[in-house]
Formats: sequence, C-alpha cells, structure tokens
Amino acid sequence: MSASAGSPVGRSAARRAHGPQPASVLAHAPCPVLVVRPSGVISQVNGAAARLFPTAVPGALLDDTTPPWLAGGHRRLAVAAPAGDTGRSVRGRAAGRYFDAWPTPGEGGQIVWWLIDDTSDTRAAARSGDRSGELRAALHEDPERTAFLVSATSALLTTLNSDRCMEVGARLASGHLADGAVVVAPQEGDDFALAYGIDGAPAGHGTVSEDAVAGVPVLHEALHGFPPVTSHRIPPDRLPRWAVPPGFDGDVGSVRVVPLPGHGIPAGALILLHSDPDRPHGEHGENGEHGENGENGELFVRLFATRAGAALAAARIYARQSAITETLMRDLLPPHLHEVHGVDFAGGYRASGRAERIGGDFYAVHPGSDPEDESLAVLGDVCGKGLQAAVLTGKIRHTLQALLPLGDDHRRVLRMLNHTLLTDDGFATLVLASAVRRGDTVHLRLTGAGHPPPLVVRADGRVSEVATRGTLVGVLDEVEAETVPVRLAPGETCLLYSDGITEARGGPMGRAFFGEERLAAALAECARMPAEAVVAHVQMLATQWVGEGRHDDMALLAVTAPCDTTTTTARGPAPPAGASPHGPGGSAT
Repeated sequence: MSASAGSPVGRSAARRAHGPQPASVLAHAPCPVLVVRPSGVISQVNGAAARLFPTAVPGALLDDTTPPWLAGGHRRLAVAAPAGDTGRSVRGRAAGRYFDAWPTPGEGGQIVWWLIDDTSDTRAAARSGDRSGELRAALHEDPERTAFLVSATSALLTTLNSDRCMEVGARLASGHLADGAVVVAPQEGDDFALAYGIDGAPAGHGTVSEDAVAGVPVLHEALHGFPPVTSHRIPPDRLPRWAVPPGFDGDVGSVRVVPLPGHGIPAGALILLHSDPDRPHGEHGENGEHGENGENGELFVRLFATRAGAALAAARIYARQSAITETLMRDLLPPHLHEVHGVDFAGGYRASGRAERIGGDFYAVHPGSDPEDESLAVLGDVCGKGLQAAVLTGKIRHTLQALLPLGDDHRRVLRMLNHTLLTDDGFATLVLASAVRRGDTVHLRLTGAGHPPPLVVRADGRVSEVATRGTLVGVLDEVEAETVPVRLAPGETCLLYSDGITEARGGPMGRAFFGEERLAAALAECARMPAEAVVAHVQMLATQWVGEGRHDDMALLAVTAPCDTTTTTARGPAPPAGASPHGPGGSAT
C-alpha cells in the first residue's frame, strides 16, 4: 500500500527517520524532503520538495527559497541543538497548504526536513469552528509575531490600572498592528474613555459621549455586544475626528474596528488606522506583506484583541472592587477626634498587620446635642483580627449609634448590645465614657465591660486607675458592669486603651510586655498636655517598644479637660487639610 503525504504512514515515516538516510530513500519518500546544512545551504531536494519549492535547488539558501517559518525553524535548530539531536516540528503554509516540518539528523551534522501535509485536518477543524490549527500554523510561520504576543500579554497584565492598561494597549497596537490606534472602553457614567497611540508611542487620553460612539459604524455594537461581534473595516470618511489620534500625520487610508472581549462582558473596542489604504491590518512596518501573511495578520489582530480585552476587563473589575472596598472601609476606619463642647478628645490606632488599616480595636465619640448634654465616648476590642474583626466592630459601632438615646444609662446600653452580640456569635470588651464640661471641670461617668480599666493623670503627674469592672459583652446572658464617676481639673486626662498597648512585646530581648507600669510612667509625663499630645506620646513609646515585632491591634482614646477655658462648638475646629485617618483627618461620629 502506498503512503500519501498526509497519511498516518507518511507521518510515522518522518518520525522514525533517524540517522543518515540513503539518497534512494529520500528520493522516494512519500512527502517533500529537504536536506540542509547547518549554515542554511540546501544540499539535497527530493522530487516532491522541488515541486513545492521550485527554486529550492542544491546550493541555494533555505532563506531565499522557502517560507520564513521553515527557514526560521532551521536556524533555531541549527543554533540550539547539538549534532544528532532532533528538535520540535515547525508548522506553516506553503502553496496554499498547511505542513508540519519534522527535523531528523543527517550526514555531517545536516538536518533532514520532512514536510507532512496537514491541510485536510486543519480545514476540517476550521469547518467545525475550531481555528486552533490555523492559529497554530500562523504562530509557527512568524516567530517574531509570536514573541510580540508573549511580550504584549506580559505588558498588558503588569497593571490593574484601567487607564494605564488602555495606554499600553494603544501603544502596542500602534507599534505592531497599525500606524495609529485608539482604545475605547466603558467607564462609570455615560461617557467612554479613550487612549491613543501612534507608531508605538502613547498619544494621549480623552473621553467621548455615547451619542458620538453611536455615530461610528460597528463601534457601538463592538462596545455593547457579547458574544463579541466580528471586526469590520469602515470607510475612512465615516471616522470622526475624535477617533483619530492627535498628531496622526496625513490622511487615514484604512480603518478597522476590532472588539475587545472581556470576562463575560465587552471590555471595549480597538480602532486601527493605516495611512496606506492597501496595507492589511496586522501588517505594520517595512516588512509588512500581503497575501497569506496579510491573512495571518488578521488572526494576530484577533489574538492581540483577546489579550487586551482580558487585561482591560480585569482592570475594570479590580477598579470596581477597590471602589466598593474603599466605600465600605470608610465607615470602619477610626475617626479623627477633636474638642467637643469644651472637652478635648483624641484617638490613636495601629492595626496588628503592617498592610492593614482596620482591625478589631475601635473608638468613637458621639457629641451631645448641646453643651449641657453629655457626649458619649467608647473604646472597645472585639474578638479576632483583620477584616473579620473589623466587620464585627462595624456592627457594634452602628448598634451603639442606634442606642444613643439611651446613652445616659450605660448598663442598659451594654445589656442591649450584649443581646445583639449573642445572636451574632461574637464578643467584645469595651469602656463607655460620658463626658460633660461644667465650668472648667470635665465630669466623667466611666463603665467598663471586661476591658482594662482607664487611667487618669492629674495635673501634678500622679497616675491612678479607675476602678470600674464588668463582664464581657456577647458571652453571658446578662452583663454585669459598674459605673464610676471621675472629675478632671484643667490639664488632667483620662486615658482609655486596649490591651494591645500593655501586651505589646518588645524591649531589648523582644519578649517583654510593655505592661501597665510602663504605660503609667509614660502617662505621668503627659500632665497638662492636650489630648492629642498624650495619645501621640504613648503611641510613640509603645511603637518604639515593639520595634519590628508582631503585636495586637493598639487603640488609645484620651479625654482631657483643657487648660484653656474657652469652649467650642459641637463640631469643634475643622481638622487640618490632608490629614490621615489614623491621626488628623476624617470626622468624629
């Protein structure tokens, strides 16, 4: 039985052909065969190869007589593979047909190339909707384009900023696929974002309205259709001025609109512009060709569009998630505190994780409706760390906000909060402090619930502990708590703190607790200081003690009777511009 070029027998013959082959074997091989020296000079050609490549004669160069995919495969194998080794097959088109070229070793380090016709398999796959064979052949034919797709994928995926991703896409498309490129992508609102590129360089950004997009043929469908519509050429005279990159020289000769498919949604569209009306899209630069290379150029445009669309969709999803996270986190961040009705408040917070902004410790101040009413301050510590603890913190803060009308009865507030946490499977410790200024003295009522007792520093530097005790909130059916009154003279401060301060490990050996004694000593140095200075001083010493070591969330809340007897409004002075949420910045709740 004879073996046709594309038959299984012909394929297996090429794969089994190892070692030098007699001339008679090559001459009667059932497929085109070329014997080529490592330098690329052809030494032998059988009849089938001569018919396929009429100019490929002994003594001619493979580069001058065969398609680039075969000549390039030979160069790579000759350089990379030692004598006697066989490399991978290369694939491409010749004379309108698809071939797999298999290399085997020949005499004197020569390489024997066996070309197996794979056209029928490729076309059958194309008819069934599978274009992988066609694309695979296109990739083998042009290693430079393959390298471009690899580098383009890497460049597009290095950023999750949508504007930057659009800019990279426009720059790459204008440098390799066309003379100019415009990336059009949806954004929040009714307008579309634009990124321009000319000859491989960014050419600016812009926006365009929905109505303007609708006026460009195919573009509206490309931006709204999914599955994505196919790419289309449009007449250059139908292209509006906004769709031409600023600085694009000369007239636009040809235009193609290419959809950018995303993850289940259209990610945008790519507008490719050429000055030459006859140059195929995907063929750019001095070596751009027509014919089958131009046809492959369309495939590469689609491959690039798939990668650019995936990157743009990922950037948009990330931007949306970041915006949602920022909005939700705004309520969880510790607020900036200030003077309220003549009482000076300040807070400080440091999360346990270096990259975290929120955690399980919290504080807040709820101003009284007028100077005669008490302001309710709270500092607490919930079970857990990180985001999960922060969610529970948010529930507690919102519950306390709802219970403000009952704020004059601390134990009642704690009982109702306890009932809420029992149903949420979480618990916390906290201290409630109601503060009001009468004359130059601040009157406090302090109630603890399983939390470290507050400390008071007097004007002469004496530090004492407020003996308020209570049970955890969210553990037992009933909460027991004791309320203790405290008066602060001008220059005196009551400090509420979490156990992340006293249990911070550090020091010379990195294992000792900061402890109550060091905290009291630090507070003794803060007599007659403003509340913000008290918090900053203690926070600085605790941070120095911890160093680079691990620690729990650390929170501080200082309530101070100012030395200055001037009172302020309920909102107090406006915070300085540009302040951060962990000190200056934000607003008191």
